[in-house]
Amino acid sequence: MSVLDPADVVAALRSAGATVGVAESLTGGLVVARLVQVPGASAVVRGGVVAYATDLKHSVLGVDADLLAAGGAVQAEVAEQMATGVRRVLGSTYGLGTTGVAGPTEQDGQPVGRAFVAVAGPEGVQVRQLDLSGNRESVREACTVAVLRLLASGLASTGRLD
Repeated sequence: MSVLDPADVVAALRSAGATVGVAESLTGGLVVARLVQVPGASAVVRGGVVAYATDLKHSVLGVDADLLAAGGAVQAEVAEQMATGVRRVLGSTYGLGTTGVAGPTEQDGQPVGRAFVAVAGPEGVQVRQLDLSGNRESVREACTVAVLRLLASGLASTGRLD
């Protein structure tokens, strides 16, 4: 799929009898908003958790407190734990996680544009590091597209997305 259409992702989830839950930090709700703009998304979207504050990543999603204390919220393992945590909390087939730095300044020693996206599902967890450029809006948008692409590629590898 060359251009990502959220309707294709929703259709693939529906066809697979699968659901999705979203845990967002950097994207602040953009991912779940992109999915629910599709008519009929309520059949596959369980919900979303915007855990913008670091302590919520632990208390709501179960991200390891020691991991957060040692390295901050912008780590691959944090994205992974966000995705697995939201999958558990919302009871979904797939869980998505986004964390990163949109700017204007670095955070926890991570540069502006560094982000991690993760998809947790029955086949395991996939995490990608992104090094994005641009302003806050473009970094958040690119991260949104990246996590949906990661989900789409996971669905494609299981034969559920054309």
